[in-house]
Amino acid sequence: MNMTWKGWLSRATVAGGLALGTLAATAASAQETIKVGILHSLSGTMAISETTLKDVMLMLIDEQNKKGGVLGKKLEAVVVDPASNWPLFAEKARELIAKDKVSAVFGCWTSVSRKSVLPVFKELNSILFYPVQYEGEESERNVFYTGAAPNQQAIPAVDYLMKEEKVQRWVLEGTDYVYPRTTNKILEAYLKAKGVKPEDISINYTPFGQSDWQTRVAAIKSFGSAGKKTAVVSTINGDANVPFYKELANQGLKATDIPVVAFSVGEEELAGIDTKPLLGHLAAWNYFMSIDTPANKAFIKQWHDFTKNPKRVTNDPMEAHYIGFNMWVKAVEKAGTIEPDKVIAALPGTKQDNLTGGTSEMLANHHITKPVFIGEIKDNGQFDVVWKTDGLIAGDAWSKELDGSKDLEADWVKLNCGNYNTKTKKCGGA
Repeated sequence: MNMTWKGWLSRATVAGGLALGTLAATAASAQETIKVGILHSLSGTMAISETTLKDVMLMLIDEQNKKGGVLGKKLEAVVVDPASNWPLFAEKARELIAKDKVSAVFGCWTSVSRKSVLPVFKELNSILFYPVQYEGEESERNVFYTGAAPNQQAIPAVDYLMKEEKVQRWVLEGTDYVYPRTTNKILEAYLKAKGVKPEDISINYTPFGQSDWQTRVAAIKSFGSAGKKTAVVSTINGDANVPFYKELANQGLKATDIPVVAFSVGEEELAGIDTKPLLGHLAAWNYFMSIDTPANKAFIKQWHDFTKNPKRVTNDPMEAHYIGFNMWVKAVEKAGTIEPDKVIAALPGTKQDNLTGGTSEMLANHHITKPVFIGEIKDNGQFDVVWKTDGLIAGDAWSKELDGSKDLEADWVKLNCGNYNTKTKKCGGA
């Protein structure tokens, strides 16, 4: 009888321990968060552009948590600073994925930073949302490109200058890295196909953080004095834009003389300079803070409330993160898991209302549909929209202007390939 009692006690203790263990595991599971990586430079030459993207991600995550999180769990932001150091981007990406176990990463600005992290995302099979306009010529299974491809920014900008400004001579001025070089290669081919002579195209590159623009601006001024309407197509990135625009003003180059259309200058960059001498210069983006829609007004108010600063501006890559983040949330909820393969499969076809009117869709090539706007710089650091597309433009992963790209197609749904050759009917390697 006593032995039976002891045996019962022993069994009850074991069962109770198991029950308590199960409860503890359940409690731990209930408290578990879904981690989201934020990979943006908070120091160095690109901090002027990227710090805001870190802040907007924190806002979006905070808002989602107020809605109950995702899959019943709160989201937890994991922020790292790759410090405008391209190799460090790869190291920090590996840290986020392997050590911090993030479910997805929102990050990078420059193409060289994106190229740096690509092998890490492929090796560790994680997801990167890339929010900045770029040179195209890429479609990776693990990357979702929410910024503009060249056909959603660079090509429309050149078309606008040709048609509306009657531009005949072209200065392609960029920072010396992959995005400006590839974009200008595309633009050079496009301009020549439109009948522009080689001698009417000037291409130049300067290092990141370039501060002395006196010689270059003088050369631009000289190039524009040949009696043909001249424009600068600028792929200058980061804080080099500030002294560039100041030097334009110093040398009296007004937009009526030689207009500049920029692909990497938005409201955030203009916040650091006196814009009065820059009136009339242009930027091509897929979003401007000045666009008057109910969704954009609500977003701006939310941003000001979150930052507790009514002077903070919004810009195009912020909207790209807004679209990408909400698409990720929808895809995770559709897949019922944060498991990368299932989320990657769920993302194509996902739709999200943008902030300017219209609904963006994630395409099979991992790019999205976007409207295109040309804006003129105003004296308050905002842009006055002077031109826009009729509807949304589908992003092309591969440029029709380049011989090595025009036969390639990216399709991760039916073809499971990022560079399928439509002539040879072969995938060139995913």
